[in-house]
Parts: sequence; structure tokens; C-alpha cells
Amino acid sequence: MKKTLTALLCTFLTLLLAACGFQPRGTANLPFDTLYVQAPAGSQFATQFRRMVTSGSSTRIIDNAKSAEATLVLVSERREKNILSLSGGGRVSEFQLRYLMSYRMIDRNAVEIIPMTEISLKRDLSYSDTEALGKEAEEALLYRDMQNDAAQQLLRRLQLTKLNTTPATP
Repeated sequence: MKKTLTALLCTFLTLLLAACGFQPRGTANLPFDTLYVQAPAGSQFATQFRRMVTSGSSTRIIDNAKSAEATLVLVSERREKNILSLSGGGRVSEFQLRYLMSYRMIDRNAVEIIPMTEISLKRDLSYSDTEALGKEAEEALLYRDMQNDAAQQLLRRLQLTKLNTTPATP
């Protein structure tokens, strides 16, 4: 009796979930077959983005800009930490963390497809001197989360990109 009720409940929940329109994110359909990512050496963002493209789309990341259909140029990546509020005693009680990433895209003929664009994310972080070590770990986690969000946003933006398919004139 209990197994039947559990199976019935699982079936009901599955039907309810299907009826709401939920579907897994699936793969990204990028409008190019090959992509070259130009980034500063050791860029964690570039590594994360390459991994997302490789695992979530049919686009291949290649090591030669000349043979790629498009080149993604990661221009800059910045982290900022600003004081958001102070306590009555003049101590910091809240920070605002910002993650800014600028990029542009060119095609194989060096024609700009996407002009310089910036992705900007921010998170608020409460702070306490008594929990400094834990707050430091939380700050690192928030920056990593913002970096992941920026990579996902960039991937979604690239899905909407239109490539110029006309050949370059000499």
C-alpha cells in the first residue's frame, strides 16, 4: 500500500512538473562551429567559459584564431570591493562586491560582430570583524558565483549573435 501511494505521488509530481513548462536547459546553439577565445594568460573566466562551450554546445574551441569562424576577445576582468554601510561605531558592516567583465567578438575577417560590451554583476556581503575568516571565504565564493553567472550570461548572449556570411572583399 505504501509503495503504491509513493509511486502514485511520484507520478503526480512528475505530471505536475511537466505541466508547468519546466525543461532542462539543454545545449547552447551557438551560430558558429569553431571559436577562438583570446584571453589574458591564466584567466579563470576563460577556462570556465571554454569548459561551458565544450560541454554544452557543438561548437569547438580551437587554438588558432585564423582558422576560427569567430574570435571572442576577453578584454578585461575586474573585481571591486566597496564599503556599502558602516555601523554606529564607524566599522564596516556591509560591502558591495562587483565583478566586471568586458568582451568583444570579431569574425575571421577581423570584422567586429559584437562591439565592446561589459557584463556587470554585484552582490552585497554583510561583514563582522569577529567572523573575518568566514567572511573571507564567503567573499571568494561570491566572486566565483559571479564569475560563473557572467560565463552563463556570455554564452546566452553569444547564442543570439548573427555572423556575417558574405566573404570579405580584397
